[in-house]
Amino acid sequence: MATSRPTKATAGSRAGRADRADRADRALAYLESAKNLTGSACALGGLALTFTGLAGAYWPVVVAGLYGAGALIAPPTRPPAPRFPDPTSRLDGLRKDFTTLREYLTQVDLPPAATERLDWLRELLDGLLTPGWVSEALAQDPEGIHVLARAVHRDLPESVDTYVRTRWWTRIAPGRQDPEEQLMRQLALLHGEVEELVAGLREAEEIRQQTHTRYLEDRGAENTYGTGTVPGT
Repeated sequence: MATSRPTKATAGSRAGRADRADRADRALAYLESAKNLTGSACALGGLALTFTGLAGAYWPVVVAGLYGAGALIAPPTRPPAPRFPDPTSRLDGLRKDFTTLREYLTQVDLPPAATERLDWLRELLDGLLTPGWVSEALAQDPEGIHVLARAVHRDLPESVDTYVRTRWWTRIAPGRQDPEEQLMRQLALLHGEVEELVAGLREAEEIRQQTHTRYLEDRGAENTYGTGTVPGT
C-alpha cells in the first residue's frame, strides 16, 4: 500500500498557518505590553483634550502623538530572569551522597593506618557538610562545593575501590608496588585538599571580622570628629 507524501502545497499551507499564528502571538503580546498600555492611556488624554475643544481640528495628530510619546517613555518589556538552583540545594544532595559513601566505607576492610587517615578525612567532610553556619559559608563558595563533590563522588570511592581490587591481585601475583602505600598517599592528598578548603573558609571569616572592626573604628572616629572632640583628649 503506497503511503501519501506531503506535497509542496501542503507544506506551504502548514508554514503559512504557523506564520499567521506567530504574528497573532506577537500582536497579542504587544497589546498586553507596557508600551501599548502607556500609549493608550496618553491617547485617552488626547481624546479628553479633543472633547474639551483644546485639540482643535488637529485632534488626530494630537492623539497619535500622545500615543507615540507614551509608547516611547514606557519601560521596555523585561524578560523574566532565569532561576537557578539554590547553592544550599546542592549541599543537601551532597549530604545524602556522603551518607551513602560512609555506609560503603564501613563495609570495606582497610589497614589500620588507612582507616585512621580515612577517619580524619571523614570528620573534616562531616564538619563541612553538617547544617549550620559553616555549611552556609560553604554554600557561597562554588569552588569549595566542587572540591567536596569531587571527593565524595569520585576520589574517595575510587581510591578505596582501586585498593581493594589491587590488593586482591597482589595476593595472587605480588607486584612491585604496595597497594596500601598507594592508598595512604591518595588519602593524604585528599586530606590536604580538604584542609586547604577549610583554611580558605577560615581566612574568609577572619577577613570579615577584620573588616567589621575597621568599620566600627571608622564610624567611631567620624562620631568623635562630628562632636568636635579630639581623640585622646
